[in-house]
Amino acid sequence: MVNEHELHEHSVFYKTMMTGLFVGIIDTLICLAYNIFYRDLTGYVPSELINVSSLIFGVNLILLIIGMIYYLFKKASRGGDVIFGVVFLALTLLLAWKTEMIQRFADTQVNHEFRGLLLGVVLICGISAACLPLLYNSRKFSDFAI
Repeated sequence: MVNEHELHEHSVFYKTMMTGLFVGIIDTLICLAYNIFYRDLTGYVPSELINVSSLIFGVNLILLIIGMIYYLFKKASRGGDVIFGVVFLALTLLLAWKTEMIQRFADTQVNHEFRGLLLGVVLICGISAACLPLLYNSRKFSDFAI
């Protein structure tokens, strides 16, 4: 006879990928809200790079891929969770620092507003990515989302 719990067991790859996807969906909603709030607050208008479509598809795809990368960290080392978190926090800090150096527009004000919008998206996604191990290891999250 098959145990009820055994029917709901999933592979590590499946769980890491689905955790990344779930976080991606949540991050998409947060980034969309941030996009609306930031644009209303600053009056920033250009939307060639950061827009609704790029946020919906980009954030979900990035977090799904990060979930798969998390799987590689888990498989590579017993301390993969900690190493992954540290690596993605460091990567987030590096990308945040690099974001502050971007020169996309000749207009200083518009360029400053673009950097603020991009920085918010980078921080939202980066912090969430670094927290994937916490969600993956949470029994409540696993029961709810996976």
